Amino acid sequence: MAEQFKNQGGAANMDPSALYRWLGSRLMRRICDPAHLQGQREKFELERLKSGDPHMVEYFHQVDDGYSHLAAQVLQRLCQRYDIEMVCHLVRGPQGKNSAEPELLLQLSRYDACHVAPDYGLEFPEHPQGLDSELVELAASVLAAQDNAGFIDCAADVGSALWSGDKSRLESLADGLGRASSAEAEARLDAGTARQTELKHYSGAMFHYGDEWYWGVDRLYHLEKRLLELRAAHGSETELLMPRLAVEAGPLQDSGSLTFEMYPSLRSPYTSIVFDRALALAEATGVKLVVRPVLPMVMRGVPATREKGLYIFSDTVREALAAGVPYGNIYDPIGEPVRRCYSLYPWACEQGRGNQLLSSFLSAAFAEGINTNNNRGLRRVVESAGLDWREAKQHLGEPGWEQLVEQNRQSMYDAGLWGVPSFRLLDEQGEQILALWGQDRLWLFAREIQRQLEKRRANAAS
Repeated sequence: MAEQFKNQGGAANMDPSALYRWLGSRLMRRICDPAHLQGQREKFELERLKSGDPHMVEYFHQVDDGYSHLAAQVLQRLCQRYDIEMVCHLVRGPQGKNSAEPELLLQLSRYDACHVAPDYGLEFPEHPQGLDSELVELAASVLAAQDNAGFIDCAADVGSALWSGDKSRLESLADGLGRASSAEAEARLDAGTARQTELKHYSGAMFHYGDEWYWGVDRLYHLEKRLLELRAAHGSETELLMPRLAVEAGPLQDSGSLTFEMYPSLRSPYTSIVFDRALALAEATGVKLVVRPVLPMVMRGVPATREKGLYIFSDTVREALAAGVPYGNIYDPIGEPVRRCYSLYPWACEQGRGNQLLSSFLSAAFAEGINTNNNRGLRRVVESAGLDWREAKQHLGEPGWEQLVEQNRQSMYDAGLWGVPSFRLLDEQGEQILALWGQDRLWLFAREIQRQLEKRRANAAS
């Protein structure tokens, strides 16, 4: 079974030589160094000032993407608040190796956008359904007919009509604003997608400024802070339009009736910065915690392009700094280190230290720069988890973990999720209340736990 996982879908390439692992890790550490990030920003601003260019923000809109509709609702306010010039593009969305599960991604964008919109003060249908392809084409034709100013002014209205399935309203907008021909709309989509590819990205709902990418409303606070530091805000306003939403445990405590599931991976930068915070949330709220580790995506045959990898590792730098958690001193654990750690996981769980083992490994690989591909590094992981290394060596390489992580992966897919870290919240009967992907959704689970407990308290009082 271990060999099956090793060779699945080209994953045999995920066991680099010692030299390649060291060189790759060194590159990752450079990319993930906050000083490097700051240096890149300063270099860009010096060149921008020298050339006299404005603060140019490019926005990439995918018509059938839920995240893009949320972003569209903020375009006007961004341009009013900040001294920026915005250029808007239509794009087709992730394609090829940049999109492992395109249909699942679209479904998730709608489900996710529905849940996060209220907390951001935005709108999205409560029960989003699949979009009518005819209406998608009509919405694209309206947006393709607009210049930048027109796009910024109407994108939210066009999206609102589309997502509510209001054909008459969408046709009215088309009559009033104009519509592009099919050929013109296709050309606009081709041009926008080509521009995004040139800038080395792939997703809808993306903002680009100064050689950095900002994903949807969830990352706008990074862009806004950067613009404020550059004194690019109109007036003296310092409050962010889309602030970072905090993870707050709340006042109500559960007695273990709610179950909080986490699907982590040992080679995921995002997992590394949220794992301990997720454990802390479960402990603070009293929910039952179930951790279901899975294989890293690239080790289960899911391809990862260079631009996708670079974005994830560099985006995690900003998120880690905002969360105040250590990250960036990386020694890549891809391949054999992950398998060796997972082989110890069932035994660690028997000792009541399974979560500690995973936490220790993630810290070693992503924050402490420890080479987990040898016994010296793995021993530090094991002992930091409060386990005995001599006993651990007796279980190193034991089979059985492969079936466990595969069962966890299947459970994750059954919930409509595929990336890591993913989370689920279940009720007393084991029915799913909420299932979402991403470290940036921990705040939403914290709030949903409180909503469920408040609902229960209200029912008990009535």
